[in-house]
Amino acid sequence: MTTESPAAAAYWERLWADGRRYRQLDDTEIRLLEDHLRPGRARPALDLGCGDGALARRLEQLGYRTTGIDCSPSAVALAAAQDSGPGPVWRCMDITTDDLNALPDRAYAVITCRLVYRWIDDQAAFLDRVRRLLAPGGIFWVATEISGRRADTDPRQHLGITPAEAEILTAGWSVVHTVDLDVLRCYALRP
Repeated sequence: MTTESPAAAAYWERLWADGRRYRQLDDTEIRLLEDHLRPGRARPALDLGCGDGALARRLEQLGYRTTGIDCSPSAVALAAAQDSGPGPVWRCMDITTDDLNALPDRAYAVITCRLVYRWIDDQAAFLDRVRRLLAPGGIFWVATEISGRRADTDPRQHLGITPAEAEILTAGWSVVHTVDLDVLRCYALRP
């Protein structure tokens, strides 16, 4: 998970270290992602807030040379422990504050951000950093919950992004494709 402050990074570390797990990547989401990506051909991909590494490993299977980053050391350790051979590179870093030069590549054909965008404090600054890392013709794939999609009685009803946050996310891209899944919306964004 990416964050903006050390206090937030400590929050995510505590959850991952205590065994908290999040929505698993399912077949529908995988098919949507694959429908929007070009073949990997060893081009670089970056998974922001990689958590247990499932999405980064999927990108690797699609032929991308993938780096997964998370601000939680426990999440990165969990992701690395699931590798059974060559696979993604794992880094413990915060995309919102750490030096982007610490990443193994200067530009990425694909950048993914699954279940993370909603938790970013300064979304505009985060998106500026993503744009700096995205290769020309690349794709920024975001899967995020949309506020108000859960039942009124569900305490997580307001968990997702608001229309204003969705507008910040989609502003300034030349191509914006969206697909709705239950409480999630997937965005395929191109410069």
